[in-house]
Amino acid sequence: MRQIVLDTETTGLEPGDGHRIIEIGCVELVNRKLTGNHYHQYIKPQREIDEGAIEVHGITNEFLADKPLFEDIAEQFLEYIDGAELVIHNAPFDVGFIDHELKLWDHTKGKTSDYCTVLDTLVLARQMHPGQRNSLDALCKRYDIDNAHRELHGALLDSEILADVYLRMTGGQTNLTLGRQSSPNAETGELPVRKIATNRPSLKVIKASDEELKAHNEKLKSIKAELWD
Repeated sequence: MRQIVLDTETTGLEPGDGHRIIEIGCVELVNRKLTGNHYHQYIKPQREIDEGAIEVHGITNEFLADKPLFEDIAEQFLEYIDGAELVIHNAPFDVGFIDHELKLWDHTKGKTSDYCTVLDTLVLARQMHPGQRNSLDALCKRYDIDNAHRELHGALLDSEILADVYLRMTGGQTNLTLGRQSSPNAETGELPVRKIATNRPSLKVIKASDEELKAHNEKLKSIKAELWD
């Protein structure tokens, strides 16, 4: 199973107000393991970045002046995500911006959903931890993930952190299933039940001998005596 953990940074909050993507960061998971096949791109937005947005991610208009336009990187980006499951925290935000960029570039290219499926980790976190804070920072604290180096938001950094959070939320990279890892149900957050074969041999039961039972009882008596002395 191929998953792409994705994050974006933008000029503002609403694509409907003309705001654009300025950074895309992705990390690839195959069978729940990081492959190192990352995707990272800064993009010239052809508009000014809101001051409030700069305070969040620190990316300036001057820094983006010589970066490519979305139309210059669109084909490569779509090839990278094609056929994967996108793992995004608060997916409607990022997907809304990607769909907006695709429409501005070439309306015949369709939407994100035409290329891949989407798993929203914010929805998953709310189902697993109802009534609690489920921001990326809050989840890092809950799952004991060090994000002290995250002074500002950054698409690649945040996608790397989210990959760690997602793996912890859904069971981590364990070998308990002998490499046959499964993803949780997107609605319930529960892992599928693996049934044990009905024709497997019965477990051998070994009972304690009389001598062992006697020694056990004597040990319990000595422990009780020490506790009450």
